[in-house]
Amino acid sequence: MAYIIQGDTGDWEIVIGLEVHAQVISKAKLFSGAATEFGAEPNTQVSFIDAGFPGMLPVINEICVEQAVRTGLGLKAKINLTSVFARKNYFYADLPQGYQISQYDQPIVGEGELILDLPDGGTRTVGIERLHLEQDAGKSIHDMHPSKSFIDLNRSGVALMEIVSKPDLRSPEEAGLYLTKLRSILRYLETCDGNMQEGSMRCDANVSVRPVGSTELRTRCEIKNVNSIRFVQQAIEYEARRHIDVYESGGEIRQETRLFDSVKGETRSMRSKEHAHDYRYFPDPDLLPLVIRQDFVDGIKAGLPELPDDKKARFMAEYGLNAYDSGVLVAEKASAEFFETVAKGRDSKMACNWVMGDFFAALNATAKTIEDPPVSAANLGQMIDLIKDGTLSGRLAKDVFALMVETGKAPAVLVEERGLRQVTDTGAIEAAVDAVIAANADKVAQVKDGKTTLLGWFTGQVMKATQGKANPAMVNEMLSKKILG
Repeated sequence: MAYIIQGDTGDWEIVIGLEVHAQVISKAKLFSGAATEFGAEPNTQVSFIDAGFPGMLPVINEICVEQAVRTGLGLKAKINLTSVFARKNYFYADLPQGYQISQYDQPIVGEGELILDLPDGGTRTVGIERLHLEQDAGKSIHDMHPSKSFIDLNRSGVALMEIVSKPDLRSPEEAGLYLTKLRSILRYLETCDGNMQEGSMRCDANVSVRPVGSTELRTRCEIKNVNSIRFVQQAIEYEARRHIDVYESGGEIRQETRLFDSVKGETRSMRSKEHAHDYRYFPDPDLLPLVIRQDFVDGIKAGLPELPDDKKARFMAEYGLNAYDSGVLVAEKASAEFFETVAKGRDSKMACNWVMGDFFAALNATAKTIEDPPVSAANLGQMIDLIKDGTLSGRLAKDVFALMVETGKAPAVLVEERGLRQVTDTGAIEAAVDAVIAANADKVAQVKDGKTTLLGWFTGQVMKATQGKANPAMVNEMLSKKILG
């Protein structure tokens, strides 16, 4: 996806790498038994370990290890059977230990890949550099008192997977596609819920620019903790243009960490970018190297679900759908399952059109979720059956669908209650056709003189006269015979 920014001195391209912090789905924290439930009262889910009490020893949570391996396998990545936890030393008020337990030079997951689904139906592969496990910090709250900050340690010690991409992304749009696809994979795997609004998936964006045609990697800036895909895209766009303005005015970019102000739509400096040696990484003396067996990895791999890329390929092969439609349907596991329920044993392309058209529109209009849909998959499938057997025309089906959304009733019930059955009785249709022809002799003459486009107008009049219940194909055939002979 070529994305070029025109500057005063020439054309520039953006180089983007993303670091995603994904909160692991686990009932307990990474090194303690404290709960991880979102929304609990402040400081009610904190163990002595999370609070940094002296002498408290961390104990690894096997479920978190399993979730990291599961995610690595979902990203087609190398699983390292031996990895090491290290202490990342820095001081901040919401980090009571004075260090974060993370992984440095020996992560649990190595290189992998993620396939972007492009808008034109094509794909592009983005490299994954690594995935490592680490504990989250607490939360500082600055807006509850005019002169004091509050600290909530509920999040302290919660397991995170930091998923680091290679600098392979070249536009804000690609960054958005990457985050969307990564979130989809995590949800399929059930290793992270991907709820950015709750902070369980956060993104740091590393941004630099270079002249088009150059292969050098210039100085980058890191935009920290952006909490929506739209804001990530806005932050990248702003930061890239800032870099270009600096270079074109003769300046140099300083490596630093920046924050994105979503109200002003701009980034601002937070601190100079720390290097690894500033954190004084060293292996955590309280934790032995993490050693896992190959059969442990193989067992997890055997239990992986069908992931979006494989499901997309199957939808194209099995249902005859195009790449774009398949990609949309498999983006969320629930929407893929909904479609398959509707399409089973039916016209799959018709099912796809109804799901992606009227059904998705109803989801948006009613603000419901696909888990609690405005129309059930069973009822939508039954409505397609009624179209296929001639009970409903396409026009009547639209009316029935709207009533299904409104009432929650089954389509067959609504057809009987509202008298919406399609008229296929030849005599009834012929009477309506004859009446319209008789009332519009001038237009009949125009059709006979060669203005055949008017036949569509006649069809509309007949459908109007029959309240949309006449079979359109029968109407068209009858009009042609009666007017053109």
